[in-house]
Amino acid sequence: MDKTKMNDTLRRNVALLSKQTEQEVGMMPATVAPLPSVEQVKQIVKLVKSIIFPDYFNKRQPDEAIRSYYIGVHMDELATLLTKQIAHGLQFCEDCEKMRTKDQVYGEAERKALEFIDALPEIKRLLYTDVQAMFDNDPAVSNYGEVIFCYPVMNAMTHYRMAHKLHELKVPVIPRIMTELAHSKTGIDIHPGAQIGEYFSIDHGTGVVIGETTIIGNHVSLYQGVTLGAKSFKYDENGNMLNVPRHPIIEDHVTVYSNASILGRITIGHDSVIGGNIWLTHSVPPYSRILQSKAIDAGFQDGAGI
Repeated sequence: MDKTKMNDTLRRNVALLSKQTEQEVGMMPATVAPLPSVEQVKQIVKLVKSIIFPDYFNKRQPDEAIRSYYIGVHMDELATLLTKQIAHGLQFCEDCEKMRTKDQVYGEAERKALEFIDALPEIKRLLYTDVQAMFDNDPAVSNYGEVIFCYPVMNAMTHYRMAHKLHELKVPVIPRIMTELAHSKTGIDIHPGAQIGEYFSIDHGTGVVIGETTIIGNHVSLYQGVTLGAKSFKYDENGNMLNVPRHPIIEDHVTVYSNASILGRITIGHDSVIGGNIWLTHSVPPYSRILQSKAIDAGFQDGAGI
């Protein structure tokens, strides 16, 4: 091995990569402060799981006083970590010039963190409705623990319900980190901006996509490969893409079977069933049954039909 050549190559590329390119500078926030930490966001999710499902992700504590102690410890750590990560994420906000000092940034971050913590009882309530929905909709489930421990939908929904609240609080970046952590692990891609009601279930889950402006009612069930996406995009006079409602509205008690694609700002009426492999770009009324046409069973001889 030519050690001199290796050292020269390393030094040359360290020097090149240490220089900030014009493109790199343009993608960084104006403030010089630590950026959000993916590892700390993972810890935040872990803490919330231990608070919402304490008997599943902690040592089981039937005694309420002891349980309260452990939840209190986790809550204190959550408040500290969340405030710090929100503060780091606020560098990416659109009107950051309003917060010029570190104290202002951390003051705003603490306010948002406390609002999030105040929302935890409602997040817990919603997640337990999701557990119930999955238990009720899948005959393969033998107990609630199986849903909480094993089903990818619960991992995805825990991340999503946390991220959605932070999205409502206008926290930049952190909500997307949360949902993308679940996406990479489960194959379920839910944008934090989507609105999802209670008793929501996704069976199997892999390949499900739920876009930013999707609205989903209560008691909705999806299967693997379902896309609730946009059909087209609108642009302003300068050619910039507009962030306007562009994803479907799914009303209450709707079931969408595997690999169906529902695209555009259309409405699927309540109590409807959308069959597998359907491509749907128009609204349908309540109680609809949208199914594939039956295959034609015909025999051909001597190359006929080709």
